[in-house]
Amino acid sequence: MPDEVVLRRADSADALPAADVWLRSYAAAVPSVRCAHTAAEVRDWFTRVLVPHRETWVATSGSSVVGVMVLAGQELKQLYLDPAWRGRGLGDRFMGLAKQRQPAGLTLWTFQVNRPARRFYERHGFVEADRTDGARNDEREPDICYVWAPA
Repeated sequence: MPDEVVLRRADSADALPAADVWLRSYAAAVPSVRCAHTAAEVRDWFTRVLVPHRETWVATSGSSVVGVMVLAGQELKQLYLDPAWRGRGLGDRFMGLAKQRQPAGLTLWTFQVNRPARRFYERHGFVEADRTDGARNDEREPDICYVWAPA
């Protein structure tokens, strides 16, 4: 089945394809937000930092990486889907996995302008905990901290 998707831990061979998903998704999701890093820097970050040192998961369809999620303890650091894979339930599957991996709760940050992401997180039980003017993020873009704390 060509659209069958498998969620699995990333390995070194997934670093560059996962970085490319991140780059495509970022450009599609927040076109008004300047990416603070070059494509080469993002690929290096996935290769040297995220895949080897963080709990990095990929969604694969056939031999293609179509989504990536990165956890750092209770923080959901990254959740990006290939734009062609949005609206197919893949984000829901990643969120279920994140909650399974961190059942005591999760935090995350998203840009204030990313309304679809905000709706997605709120639909999954996250509540706004803080807003900033963006001075502490690389993009200098106003952002929101969300928290999921199970009852």
